Amino acid sequence: MSFRKVVRQSKFRHVFGQPVKTEQCYDDIRVSRVTWDSTFCAVNPSFVAIIVEASGGGAFLVLPLHKTGRIDKSYPTVCGHTGPVLDIEWCPHNDHVIASGSEDCTVMVWQIPEGGLSQPLTEPVVVLEGHSKRVGIISWHPTARNVLLSAGCDNVVLIWNVGTAEELYRLEGLHPDLIYSVSWSRDGSRFCTACKDKSVRVIDPRRGTVVAEKERAHEGARPMRAIFLADGKIFTTGFSRMSERQLALWDTENLEEPMGLQELDSSNGALLPFYDPDTNVVYVCGKGDSSIRYFEITEEPPYIHFLNTFTSKEPQRGMGWMPKRGLDVSKCEIARFYKLHERRCEPIIMTVPRKSDLFQDDLYPDTAGPEPAMEAEEWVAGQTAGPVLVSLRQAYVPSKQRDLKVSRRSLLHDARPAAAAPSPAAPAAPSPTAPAATARLSAPPALGTGTTAPTVGGRLEEVLQGGGGVVP
Repeated sequence: MSFRKVVRQSKFRHVFGQPVKTEQCYDDIRVSRVTWDSTFCAVNPSFVAIIVEASGGGAFLVLPLHKTGRIDKSYPTVCGHTGPVLDIEWCPHNDHVIASGSEDCTVMVWQIPEGGLSQPLTEPVVVLEGHSKRVGIISWHPTARNVLLSAGCDNVVLIWNVGTAEELYRLEGLHPDLIYSVSWSRDGSRFCTACKDKSVRVIDPRRGTVVAEKERAHEGARPMRAIFLADGKIFTTGFSRMSERQLALWDTENLEEPMGLQELDSSNGALLPFYDPDTNVVYVCGKGDSSIRYFEITEEPPYIHFLNTFTSKEPQRGMGWMPKRGLDVSKCEIARFYKLHERRCEPIIMTVPRKSDLFQDDLYPDTAGPEPAMEAEEWVAGQTAGPVLVSLRQAYVPSKQRDLKVSRRSLLHDARPAAAAPSPAAPAAPSPTAPAATARLSAPPALGTGTTAPTVGGRLEEVLQGGGGVVP
Protein backbone atom coordinates (compact mmCIF):
# COMPACT_ATOMS: atom_id res chain seq x y z
CA MET A 1 0.00 0.00 0.00
CA SER A 2 1.50 3.35 -1.08
CA PHE A 3 0.95 6.46 1.00
CA ARG A 4 0.26 9.61 -0.97
CA LYS A 5 2.38 12.62 -0.04
CA VAL A 6 0.10 14.87 1.98
CA VAL A 7 2.42 17.87 2.20
CA ARG A 8 4.09 19.29 -0.91
CA GLN A 9 7.86 19.58 -0.55
CA SER A 10 9.10 23.16 -0.82
CA LYS A 11 12.04 24.99 0.72
CA PHE A 12 9.87 28.12 0.92
CA ARG A 13 7.05 26.54 2.89
CA HIS A 14 8.28 28.06 6.17
CA VAL A 15 9.20 31.54 4.94
CA PHE A 16 8.17 34.06 7.58
CA GLY A 17 7.96 37.85 7.62
CA GLN A 18 9.23 40.04 10.43
CA PRO A 19 9.07 43.83 10.74
CA VAL A 20 12.25 45.56 11.89
CA LYS A 21 12.54 47.35 15.23
CA THR A 22 10.94 50.78 15.60
CA GLU A 23 14.27 52.61 15.51
CA GLN A 24 15.03 51.05 12.10
CA CYS A 25 11.89 52.54 10.51
CA TYR A 26 11.64 55.88 8.69
CA ASP A 27 9.26 58.08 10.69
CA ASP A 28 7.31 61.31 10.19
CA ILE A 29 6.99 60.97 6.41
CA ARG A 30 3.87 62.47 4.81
CA VAL A 31 3.12 59.78 2.23
CA SER A 32 1.30 61.00 -0.88
CA ARG A 33 -2.50 60.86 -0.84
CA VAL A 34 -2.92 60.92 -4.60
CA THR A 35 -5.47 58.40 -5.84
CA TRP A 36 -3.34 56.27 -8.12
CA ASP A 37 -2.57 52.57 -7.86
CA SER A 38 1.21 52.68 -7.94
CA THR A 39 3.58 51.49 -5.22
CA PHE A 40 4.59 55.08 -4.12
CA CYS A 41 7.97 53.63 -3.07
CA ALA A 42 11.14 52.50 -4.85
CA VAL A 43 14.18 50.87 -3.22
CA ASN A 44 17.69 49.86 -4.24
CA PRO A 45 20.77 48.78 -2.23
CA SER A 46 21.68 52.44 -1.56
CA PHE A 47 18.47 54.47 -1.23
CA VAL A 48 14.75 54.35 -0.49
CA ALA A 49 12.55 56.81 -2.43
CA ILE A 50 9.02 57.68 -1.30
CA ILE A 51 6.43 59.88 -3.01
CA VAL A 52 5.29 62.50 -0.47
CA GLU A 53 2.69 65.23 -0.13
CA ALA A 54 3.92 68.50 -1.60
CA SER A 55 2.27 71.90 -1.91
CA GLY A 56 2.44 73.52 -5.34
CA GLY A 57 3.82 70.57 -7.27
CA GLY A 58 5.09 67.04 -6.90
CA ALA A 59 7.95 65.72 -4.80
CA PHE A 60 9.54 62.57 -3.51
CA LEU A 61 11.99 61.84 -0.72
CA VAL A 62 15.27 60.04 -1.35
CA LEU A 63 16.83 58.67 1.85
CA PRO A 64 20.05 56.69 2.26
CA LEU A 65 19.07 53.27 3.64
CA HIS A 66 20.92 53.92 6.91
CA LYS A 67 19.08 57.20 7.61
CA THR A 68 16.42 55.69 9.84
CA GLY A 69 14.44 57.27 12.66
CA ARG A 70 12.52 60.52 12.49
CA ILE A 71 12.91 62.42 9.22
CA ASP A 72 12.91 66.17 9.72
CA LYS A 73 10.18 68.15 7.92
CA SER A 74 12.88 70.31 6.34
CA TYR A 75 14.69 67.30 4.82
CA PRO A 76 15.38 68.11 1.12
CA THR A 77 13.23 66.47 -1.55
CA VAL A 78 13.36 65.94 -5.30
CA CYS A 79 10.85 68.58 -6.34
CA GLY A 80 11.10 69.54 -10.01
CA HIS A 81 7.62 68.46 -11.14
CA THR A 82 4.78 70.99 -11.31
CA GLY A 83 2.12 68.33 -10.61
CA PRO A 84 1.87 65.39 -8.20
CA VAL A 85 4.32 62.54 -8.82
CA LEU A 86 2.51 59.29 -9.68
CA ASP A 87 5.30 56.73 -10.17
CA ILE A 88 9.03 56.40 -9.51
CA GLU A 89 11.56 53.69 -10.35
CA TRP A 90 15.31 53.32 -9.78
CA CYS A 91 17.49 52.52 -12.77
CA PRO A 92 18.56 48.84 -12.46
CA HIS A 93 22.02 49.70 -13.88
CA ASN A 94 22.85 52.77 -11.77
CA ASP A 95 21.89 53.04 -8.11
CA HIS A 96 22.05 56.86 -8.24
CA VAL A 97 19.62 57.39 -11.13
CA ILE A 98 15.85 57.49 -10.66
CA ALA A 99 13.00 58.28 -13.07
CA SER A 100 9.65 59.84 -12.15
CA GLY A 101 6.33 60.29 -13.95
CA SER A 102 3.87 63.02 -13.01
CA GLU A 103 0.49 64.64 -13.55
CA ASP A 104 2.36 67.44 -15.34
CA CYS A 105 2.64 65.05 -18.36
CA THR A 106 6.43 64.79 -18.14
CA VAL A 107 8.98 62.12 -17.29
CA MET A 108 12.08 63.32 -15.45
CA VAL A 109 15.33 61.46 -14.79
CA TRP A 110 17.39 62.48 -11.76
CA GLN A 111 20.96 61.92 -10.60
CA ILE A 112 21.13 61.51 -6.81
CA PRO A 113 24.46 62.62 -5.30
CA GLU A 114 26.64 60.19 -3.36
CA GLY A 115 25.41 60.08 0.24
CA GLY A 116 21.95 61.50 -0.58
CA LEU A 117 20.53 65.01 -0.83
CA SER A 118 21.89 67.95 1.15
CA GLN A 119 19.61 70.47 -0.57
CA PRO A 120 16.39 70.27 -2.63
CA LEU A 121 16.94 68.82 -6.10
CA THR A 122 15.01 70.81 -8.70
CA GLU A 123 17.07 70.25 -11.87
CA PRO A 124 16.67 66.84 -13.52
CA VAL A 125 19.35 65.38 -15.77
CA VAL A 126 16.79 65.11 -18.55
CA VAL A 127 13.11 65.95 -19.11
CA LEU A 128 11.19 63.66 -21.47
CA GLU A 129 8.11 65.30 -22.99
CA GLY A 130 5.80 63.40 -25.30
CA HIS A 131 2.63 62.52 -23.39
CA SER A 132 -0.49 64.67 -23.68
CA LYS A 133 -1.94 63.48 -20.36
CA ARG A 134 -0.50 62.51 -16.96
CA VAL A 135 2.20 59.86 -16.85
CA GLY A 136 1.27 57.08 -14.43
CA ILE A 137 3.72 54.27 -15.23
CA ILE A 138 7.52 54.24 -15.42
CA SER A 139 9.59 51.11 -16.18
CA TRP A 140 13.29 50.74 -17.02
CA HIS A 141 14.40 48.14 -19.54
CA PRO A 142 15.88 45.19 -17.59
CA THR A 143 18.96 44.57 -19.76
CA ALA A 144 19.63 47.55 -22.08
CA ARG A 145 21.34 50.68 -20.74
CA ASN A 146 19.33 53.94 -20.64
CA VAL A 147 16.12 52.52 -22.18
CA LEU A 148 13.02 53.74 -20.32
CA LEU A 149 9.32 53.01 -20.90
CA SER A 150 6.56 55.42 -19.90
CA ALA A 151 2.79 54.97 -20.16
CA GLY A 152 0.29 57.79 -19.77
CA CYS A 153 -3.41 58.38 -19.41
CA ASP A 154 -3.41 59.25 -23.11
CA ASN A 155 -3.23 55.42 -23.63
CA VAL A 156 0.16 55.82 -25.33
CA VAL A 157 3.33 53.88 -24.49
CA LEU A 158 6.60 55.70 -25.19
CA ILE A 159 10.08 54.17 -25.11
CA TRP A 160 12.98 56.57 -24.63
CA ASN A 161 16.75 56.58 -24.90
CA VAL A 162 17.57 58.54 -21.75
CA GLY A 163 21.22 58.94 -22.82
CA THR A 164 20.21 61.03 -25.85
CA ALA A 165 16.75 62.22 -24.61
CA GLU A 166 15.19 60.90 -27.82
CA GLU A 167 11.94 59.05 -28.34
CA LEU A 168 12.74 55.58 -29.71
CA TYR A 169 9.24 54.16 -30.17
CA ARG A 170 5.76 55.62 -29.90
CA LEU A 171 3.10 52.91 -29.48
CA GLU A 172 -0.31 54.44 -30.22
CA GLY A 173 -3.59 52.75 -31.02
CA LEU A 174 -2.74 49.50 -29.21
CA HIS A 175 -4.77 50.38 -26.08
CA PRO A 176 -8.31 51.75 -26.38
CA ASP A 177 -8.45 52.65 -22.67
CA LEU A 178 -6.36 53.45 -19.59
CA ILE A 179 -3.24 51.29 -19.07
CA TYR A 180 -3.11 49.85 -15.54
CA SER A 181 0.32 48.19 -15.57
CA VAL A 182 3.35 47.41 -17.73
CA SER A 183 5.93 44.66 -17.18
CA TRP A 184 9.01 43.79 -19.28
CA SER A 185 9.93 40.20 -20.05
CA ARG A 186 13.18 38.97 -18.48
CA ASP A 187 15.25 39.64 -21.62
CA GLY A 188 13.40 42.85 -22.48
CA SER A 189 12.28 41.70 -25.93
CA ARG A 190 8.58 42.15 -25.10
CA PHE A 191 6.37 43.64 -22.43
CA CYS A 192 2.86 42.85 -21.22
CA THR A 193 0.18 45.36 -20.27
CA ALA A 194 -3.10 45.26 -18.35
CA CYS A 195 -5.72 47.66 -19.63
CA LYS A 196 -9.04 49.05 -18.43
CA ASP A 197 -10.77 47.23 -21.31
CA LYS A 198 -10.01 44.03 -19.27
CA SER A 199 -7.47 42.77 -21.82
CA VAL A 200 -3.92 41.58 -21.21
CA ARG A 201 -1.63 42.22 -24.19
CA VAL A 202 1.88 41.02 -25.04
CA ILE A 203 3.61 43.66 -27.17
CA ASP A 204 6.81 43.64 -29.22
CA PRO A 205 7.93 47.27 -28.92
CA ARG A 206 10.49 47.18 -31.74
CA ARG A 207 7.85 46.02 -34.22
CA GLY A 208 5.06 47.99 -32.61
CA THR A 209 2.71 44.99 -32.72
CA VAL A 210 0.53 43.04 -30.31
CA VAL A 211 1.96 39.51 -30.23
CA ALA A 212 -0.79 37.98 -28.08
CA GLU A 213 -3.96 39.23 -26.41
CA LYS A 214 -6.38 37.84 -23.86
CA GLU A 215 -9.70 39.63 -23.66
CA ARG A 216 -11.56 39.63 -20.35
CA ALA A 217 -8.68 38.13 -18.42
CA HIS A 218 -10.58 39.12 -15.28
CA GLU A 219 -14.29 39.88 -15.52
CA GLY A 220 -14.44 42.59 -12.84
CA ALA A 221 -14.33 46.31 -13.54
CA ARG A 222 -11.71 47.16 -10.92
CA PRO A 223 -8.01 47.61 -11.80
CA MET A 224 -5.95 44.56 -12.70
CA ARG A 225 -2.20 44.06 -13.10
CA ALA A 226 -0.02 41.72 -15.15
CA ILE A 227 3.64 40.76 -14.74
CA PHE A 228 5.97 38.62 -16.84
CA LEU A 229 7.57 35.62 -15.11
CA ALA A 230 11.09 34.37 -15.88
CA ASP A 231 9.88 31.47 -18.07
CA GLY A 232 7.66 33.71 -20.22
CA LYS A 233 4.37 32.99 -18.48
CA ILE A 234 2.20 35.87 -17.25
CA PHE A 235 0.82 36.29 -13.72
CA THR A 236 -2.23 38.54 -13.32
CA THR A 237 -4.24 39.96 -10.43
CA GLY A 238 -7.75 41.31 -10.81
CA PHE A 239 -11.38 40.96 -9.84
CA SER A 240 -14.18 38.57 -10.69
CA ARG A 241 -17.63 39.67 -11.82
CA MET A 242 -18.72 39.38 -8.17
CA SER A 243 -15.85 41.72 -7.15
CA GLU A 244 -13.79 38.95 -5.57
CA ARG A 245 -10.04 39.37 -5.91
CA GLN A 246 -8.35 36.82 -8.18
CA LEU A 247 -4.91 35.57 -9.20
CA ALA A 248 -4.29 33.86 -12.52
CA LEU A 249 -1.40 32.29 -14.44
CA TRP A 250 -1.32 32.36 -18.25
CA ASP A 251 0.73 30.63 -20.92
CA THR A 252 1.49 33.18 -23.67
CA GLU A 253 1.40 30.38 -26.27
CA ASN A 254 -2.22 29.63 -25.37
CA LEU A 255 -4.24 32.39 -23.72
CA GLU A 256 -7.62 30.71 -24.13
CA GLU A 257 -7.83 29.48 -20.55
CA PRO A 258 -5.68 30.29 -17.51
CA MET A 259 -3.28 27.59 -16.33
CA GLY A 260 -4.35 28.38 -12.78
CA LEU A 261 -6.96 30.65 -11.22
CA GLN A 262 -7.46 31.35 -7.53
CA GLU A 263 -9.95 33.55 -5.70
CA LEU A 264 -8.68 35.29 -2.60
CA ASP A 265 -11.29 37.44 -0.85
CA SER A 266 -13.77 40.25 -1.47
CA SER A 267 -11.70 43.27 -0.42
CA ASN A 268 -11.66 46.17 -2.86
CA GLY A 269 -7.98 47.26 -2.87
CA ALA A 270 -5.94 46.66 -6.03
CA LEU A 271 -3.47 43.78 -5.69
CA LEU A 272 0.17 44.68 -6.35
CA PRO A 273 2.28 41.64 -7.36
CA PHE A 274 6.05 41.46 -6.72
CA TYR A 275 7.98 38.64 -8.38
CA ASP A 276 11.33 37.07 -7.50
CA PRO A 277 12.65 35.24 -10.61
CA ASP A 278 15.36 33.46 -8.61
CA THR A 279 12.96 31.62 -6.30
CA ASN A 280 9.78 31.77 -8.45
CA VAL A 281 7.87 33.25 -5.52
CA VAL A 282 5.19 35.92 -6.07
CA TYR A 283 4.30 38.26 -3.21
CA VAL A 284 0.88 39.91 -3.43
CA CYS A 285 0.15 43.11 -1.49
CA GLY A 286 -3.28 44.71 -1.55
CA LYS A 287 -3.55 48.48 -1.28
CA GLY A 288 -5.31 49.19 1.99
CA ASP A 289 -4.66 45.63 3.22
CA SER A 290 -2.58 44.83 6.26
CA SER A 291 -1.15 41.60 4.87
CA ILE A 292 1.29 40.22 2.30
CA ARG A 293 0.42 36.86 0.76
CA TYR A 294 3.04 34.83 -1.03
CA PHE A 295 2.79 32.01 -3.54
CA GLU A 296 5.23 29.69 -5.24
CA ILE A 297 4.89 29.18 -9.00
CA THR A 298 5.80 25.63 -10.10
CA GLU A 299 5.66 23.45 -13.21
CA GLU A 300 3.08 21.03 -11.81
CA PRO A 301 -0.65 21.67 -11.24
CA PRO A 302 -2.15 23.68 -9.67
CA TYR A 303 0.90 25.83 -10.62
CA ILE A 304 0.10 28.55 -8.02
CA HIS A 305 0.84 27.21 -4.53
CA PHE A 306 -0.09 29.30 -1.52
CA LEU A 307 2.79 29.48 0.96
CA ASN A 308 1.81 31.79 3.78
CA THR A 309 0.57 35.23 4.82
CA PHE A 310 2.40 37.97 6.68
CA THR A 311 -0.11 39.96 8.71
CA SER A 312 0.27 43.21 10.61
CA LYS A 313 -2.12 45.68 12.22
CA GLU A 314 -1.67 48.75 10.02
CA PRO A 315 -2.96 48.97 6.42
CA GLN A 316 -0.40 49.67 3.70
CA ARG A 317 -0.52 52.79 1.54
CA GLY A 318 2.22 51.56 -0.76
CA MET A 319 5.08 49.09 -0.93
CA GLY A 320 8.73 49.11 -1.94
CA TRP A 321 10.68 46.00 -3.02
CA MET A 322 14.43 45.56 -2.57
CA PRO A 323 16.39 43.97 -5.45
CA LYS A 324 18.01 40.65 -4.57
CA ARG A 325 21.55 42.09 -4.48
CA GLY A 326 20.53 44.38 -1.59
CA LEU A 327 19.51 41.56 0.77
CA ASP A 328 21.44 40.13 3.73
CA VAL A 329 22.28 36.66 2.45
CA SER A 330 24.04 35.67 5.68
CA LYS A 331 20.64 35.72 7.44
CA CYS A 332 18.80 33.77 4.71
CA GLU A 333 16.77 36.85 3.79
CA ILE A 334 14.98 36.19 0.48
CA ALA A 335 12.87 39.37 0.24
CA ARG A 336 12.59 42.77 1.89
CA PHE A 337 9.59 45.06 1.63
CA TYR A 338 9.31 48.71 2.57
CA LYS A 339 5.74 49.15 3.76
CA LEU A 340 4.29 52.65 3.66
CA HIS A 341 1.98 53.67 6.50
CA GLU A 342 0.28 57.07 6.64
CA ARG A 343 3.35 58.72 8.21
CA ARG A 344 6.12 56.15 8.21
CA CYS A 345 7.98 53.53 6.20
CA GLU A 346 8.54 50.13 7.82
CA PRO A 347 10.94 47.53 6.40
CA ILE A 348 9.64 43.93 6.53
CA ILE A 349 12.14 41.08 6.16
CA MET A 350 11.19 37.69 4.66
CA THR A 351 13.42 34.87 5.88
CA VAL A 352 13.83 31.15 5.21
CA PRO A 353 14.66 29.50 8.55
CA ARG A 354 17.91 27.54 8.26
CA LYS A 355 20.08 26.03 10.98
CA SER A 356 23.29 26.11 8.98
CA ASP A 357 25.41 29.25 9.04
CA LEU A 358 26.93 28.59 5.60
CA PHE A 359 26.03 30.36 2.35
CA GLN A 360 22.82 28.79 1.03
CA ASP A 361 23.39 28.03 -2.66
CA ASP A 362 19.86 26.77 -3.23
CA LEU A 363 18.29 30.01 -1.93
CA TYR A 364 20.63 32.30 -3.82
CA PRO A 365 21.27 31.27 -7.42
CA ASP A 366 23.09 33.87 -9.53
CA THR A 367 20.87 36.94 -9.81
CA ALA A 368 20.58 39.97 -12.09
CA GLY A 369 23.45 42.35 -11.41
CA PRO A 370 23.88 46.09 -12.03
CA GLU A 371 25.73 45.68 -15.35
CA PRO A 372 23.59 46.14 -18.49
CA ALA A 373 23.85 43.39 -21.09
CA MET A 374 23.87 45.84 -24.01
CA GLU A 375 23.61 49.48 -25.03
CA ALA A 376 20.39 51.17 -26.13
CA GLU A 377 21.59 51.30 -29.76
CA GLU A 378 22.23 47.56 -29.78
CA TRP A 379 18.73 46.87 -28.48
CA VAL A 380 17.19 49.13 -31.13
CA ALA A 381 19.23 47.28 -33.77
CA GLY A 382 17.43 44.07 -32.78
CA GLN A 383 19.73 42.44 -30.26
CA THR A 384 18.24 40.58 -27.29
CA ALA A 385 20.07 39.43 -24.18
CA GLY A 386 19.15 38.20 -20.73
CA PRO A 387 20.42 39.98 -17.62
CA VAL A 388 24.10 39.76 -16.66
CA LEU A 389 24.10 37.52 -13.60
CA VAL A 390 26.21 37.94 -10.48
CA SER A 391 26.83 35.66 -7.53
CA LEU A 392 25.65 36.75 -4.10
CA ARG A 393 28.33 34.67 -2.40
CA GLN A 394 30.64 37.70 -2.15
CA ALA A 395 27.99 39.53 -0.11
CA TYR A 396 27.91 36.69 2.41
CA VAL A 397 29.24 37.70 5.84
CA PRO A 398 29.53 34.87 8.38
CA SER A 399 27.99 35.61 11.74
CA LYS A 400 30.35 36.62 14.51
CA GLN A 401 31.50 33.51 16.31
CA ARG A 402 32.42 33.04 19.94
CA ASP A 403 36.06 32.56 20.87
CA LEU A 404 36.95 28.91 21.30
CA LYS A 405 38.89 28.46 24.53
CA VAL A 406 40.93 25.27 24.82
CA SER A 407 42.60 24.07 28.00
CA ARG A 408 45.77 22.26 26.95
CA ARG A 409 46.13 20.23 30.12
CA SER A 410 42.64 18.74 30.00
CA LEU A 411 42.94 18.23 26.25
CA LEU A 412 46.24 16.34 26.59
CA HIS A 413 44.74 14.31 29.37
CA ASP A 414 41.78 13.36 27.16
CA ALA A 415 43.64 12.92 23.91
CA ARG A 416 46.73 11.03 25.15
CA PRO A 417 45.87 9.05 28.29
CA ALA A 418 48.82 6.63 27.78
CA ALA A 419 51.49 9.10 26.67
CA ALA A 420 55.08 7.77 26.77
CA ALA A 421 57.88 9.52 28.65
CA PRO A 422 58.88 12.64 26.76
CA SER A 423 62.00 12.44 24.60
CA PRO A 424 64.72 15.06 25.10
CA ALA A 425 63.47 16.99 22.01
CA ALA A 426 59.84 16.99 23.17
CA PRO A 427 58.48 19.88 25.26
CA ALA A 428 58.12 19.28 28.96
CA ALA A 429 54.62 18.44 30.16
CA PRO A 430 52.97 21.16 32.25
CA SER A 431 53.28 20.69 35.97
CA PRO A 432 50.05 19.88 37.84
CA THR A 433 50.36 23.06 39.86
CA ALA A 434 50.85 25.39 36.86
CA PRO A 435 47.72 27.18 35.60
CA ALA A 436 46.30 25.75 32.40
CA ALA A 437 47.39 27.65 29.32
CA THR A 438 44.60 28.80 27.02
CA ALA A 439 44.55 28.95 23.24
CA ARG A 440 42.00 30.99 21.27
CA LEU A 441 40.46 30.32 17.92
CA SER A 442 38.39 33.27 16.75
CA ALA A 443 36.63 34.12 13.53
CA PRO A 444 37.11 37.52 11.85
CA PRO A 445 34.50 40.05 13.02
CA ALA A 446 31.35 40.17 10.94
CA LEU A 447 30.39 43.35 9.10
CA GLY A 448 26.70 43.04 9.80
CA THR A 449 24.88 42.71 13.06
CA GLY A 450 26.05 39.66 14.96
CA THR A 451 23.78 36.76 15.52
CA THR A 452 24.26 33.88 17.88
CA ALA A 453 27.05 31.69 16.69
CA PRO A 454 26.57 28.09 15.66
CA THR A 455 27.96 25.37 17.86
CA VAL A 456 31.45 24.32 16.85
CA GLY A 457 31.45 20.64 15.89
CA GLY A 458 34.25 18.10 15.50
CA ARG A 459 36.87 16.74 17.88
CA LEU A 460 38.90 19.37 19.66
CA GLU A 461 42.17 17.54 19.27
CA GLU A 462 41.89 18.06 15.50
CA VAL A 463 42.54 21.78 15.94
CA LEU A 464 45.80 21.20 17.84
CA GLN A 465 49.09 20.24 16.33
CA GLY A 466 51.57 18.34 18.48
CA GLY A 467 49.71 19.10 21.72
CA GLY A 468 50.25 22.86 21.44
CA GLY A 469 49.66 25.22 18.46
CA VAL A 470 46.29 26.24 16.97
CA VAL A 471 45.53 25.83 13.31
CA PRO A 472 44.95 29.33 11.92
